[in-house]
Parts: sequence; structure tokens; C-alpha cells
Amino acid sequence: MHRFFLALTAFLGAAQVAHADSRFFCSADDKAVRFTVESGFKAEPGHELNHFRGALIFKNETAPKPFGRITLDSDSLTNRWLHGGELRVEVLYDGGKAAGGQTVNLAISAEQPDGATAFSGVYDLAVDGGDEPVVLSGKVSCGSK
Repeated sequence: MHRFFLALTAFLGAAQVAHADSRFFCSADDKAVRFTVESGFKAEPGHELNHFRGALIFKNETAPKPFGRITLDSDSLTNRWLHGGELRVEVLYDGGKAAGGQTVNLAISAEQPDGATAFSGVYDLAVDGGDEPVVLSGKVSCGSK
């Protein structure tokens, strides 16, 4: 019996604690825009970014003409914050020559109650560089895995 406890202690001491990475996703679908974004953060101090991806579609007639479906990746992510249930994400998409020098800036701000997997917040979206600036805002739903 003594050997069993010694072996069990050695086995448990050698086992490492698994750290699950955190994935957060947010989406909005209203009369002006539909988008979804997903961010993955490492579950260690600093919450380093693993990946970022998303898609954005303008739905109304005020949408800038050069933009159809916009695909977002980690290069578009300019700022992110994840701390104490507070999620902040800022995305800047530069459409280049095809967009006539226009840029799309999407900012998401959401709060996650303690222990909840679903949370909500707001988004602000601005398109600059065109004939007239386009400014949109609305509610966003987010979740985590």
C-alpha cells in the first residue's frame, strides 16, 4: 500500500496543469450591418493573442460602394483588451486602392458577468475617406468558449 501512495504521489506531481486558451466571439446583425469576429487569447499572464478573424457586411443604402463583404484577419486588429470580464476590440480595415482610400474602423466594447459565457455590449463603426463619413452603432452579442 505504501508503494501505491508513493507511485500515485509521483504521478500526480509529474502531471502538469492544463491551461485552456480563451476564445471570444462577437456578432451583430441589425438594419445597417452584419458582422462576426472571433479572437483567441492564451490563458496565461498577458493574454497574448492567438488568432483573430471575422467578416463584415454593410446592409443599407448608406454603405460605402466599394465595400461588399470585408474579411478581417489578425493584421486588421489594432487594439484588444481582455481583463476582469471587460472585452475591448478595435479593428481597422484599409481597403486600399479598390476602396478609394476609405478605411473602416470597428470598435467593440462588452462586459462579461462573473462566470457567464454570454455577454453583451455595443459596437461603433466608422468609415472615413469617402465623400461623406459613415458612422454606425448598435448592440453586439458576445460569448466565450
